Parts: sequence; structure tokens; C-alpha cells
Amino acid sequence: MLIAKNLTKSYGDKIALQDLSLNIVSGQIVALLGANGAGKSTTLNLLLHFITADSGQVIIDKQPVFGKNKASVQWARQQMAYLPEQVSLYDQFNAIENLHYLAKLSDIKCDQRAIEHGLNQTGLDPCVWHKPLKSYSKGMRQKVGIAFAIIRDAKILLLDEPTSGLDPSAIKEFMANISQLAQQGTAVLMVTHDLDCASALANHIMILKQGQVVDEFSNQDLLPAALKQRYHRAIDGSQTTPLPLETAQCV
Repeated sequence: MLIAKNLTKSYGDKIALQDLSLNIVSGQIVALLGANGAGKSTTLNLLLHFITADSGQVIIDKQPVFGKNKASVQWARQQMAYLPEQVSLYDQFNAIENLHYLAKLSDIKCDQRAIEHGLNQTGLDPCVWHKPLKSYSKGMRQKVGIAFAIIRDAKILLLDEPTSGLDPSAIKEFMANISQLAQQGTAVLMVTHDLDCASALANHIMILKQGQVVDEFSNQDLLPAALKQRYHRAIDGSQTTPLPLETAQCV
């Protein structure tokens, strides 16, 4: 569903991203991990065509996206939903008004029933649907953003630090929402520092360091402690007592 081939981006003499390649199929959740400045945000900006790659290619649903072709970029963005760390919504509007307005801006035809279905799927309490978003917590605002991804039937969901600032209950609800979207066929790329969330949610994990992928692996049955060890070994070369990277039963 989403393929990047050898994406490279430099700013002057500084290489922000070098030869990044990824392949995310429908229903898969990929976590992109790395320290600040590793190239995670650059990756998202390139996929969204907010910036232009020096070289490389993006392919969405088997269709190459040409960065200098406005129609091609517009089509690509219509296939994606992007949820930033701070969800930008209109504080004076309530949830339903926000979704109606966003749908209109995106030229999406949807009725009240479709909006209510999207909000219901996220688990946002109906008693707050008609309250202005200035009264919402970050987790509640995030649910409105996820509801919009549901309404627009996005094939690809890009998440930027989605659990930052959320309490444990909100993180649990977020993971349930993203798991449900993946089960429905959405391809998900999640940029995060939250190793516990990545361990619990992602099917595949990539670790970036100084713009390059330094480790990449399937997350099937990987224990959280083993993921943390592998992450720190890739990022700073720390050596600790080896932990099994395969299946183990939690007691």
C-alpha cells in the first residue's frame, strides 16, 4: 500500500535522510523509532510531500507519486490521513462541527450518520460530541482526528508521536483504535519514542540513526524488554545482559 524507495534528503552539507526504503502493506502497523534528529519527521514530511526528496520514489497503492506534479501529489494526500503530535482542530467548534468542516475542506461528502459512526468507532463518549473542543483533553482531541481518518476512508494513516502526553488509559484506547483500523485494512506508519507502545502495537519495527536505518525486524512475539535492549544497542551501542528476542511467556 505504501512503498518508499531510497528516499534521500539533505539540507546543505547535512544529510537528514539517506536511502530510506520501506514497504507497508494493508493492515500492517510499522513503527519508526529513533532519537531526536534521526530523520523521523523528515520521513513523514517526504511521504506527505510537504518537502521534496533529493532522490528516491514514493509509491501508493501501486501508483508512483511524482513530487513536482500537483495532481499526483493531491491524489496521494487523498489516500492518506496524518495525525500530528498536536492535533490541529478548531477549539470553538464541537466534534461534529469539526468533522463536518474538515470534510468540506477535503471535498468529502459525508452525512451526520457517517460522522456519528466515525466518532462511535473511536469510543468518544457521545455526551461530549456537542461540547467545544477547548474543553477536550489531548486524548479526546486525538479521537476526533482518528474519526476523520475513518470518515475519509484513508488507506494509509501516518502518526507522529501519537502517545506523547497521553495518560495510560488514553494510550490503551489509542492502541485499540489503531488496531481496529489495521484490522479493517489501513496501512499504518507510526513515528514514536514510546517503545512500549511500539512493542504492543507494531508488526514491524525500523530504527533510524542519523538519517539511516540501522536496524529493522519483525515484531512478532518480541518482548518489550528485548525491544528496549535492541533499540539502545542500535542507537548508542550499549551492551547489557542478553535477553531473548523471540517468544517468551509472561508470568
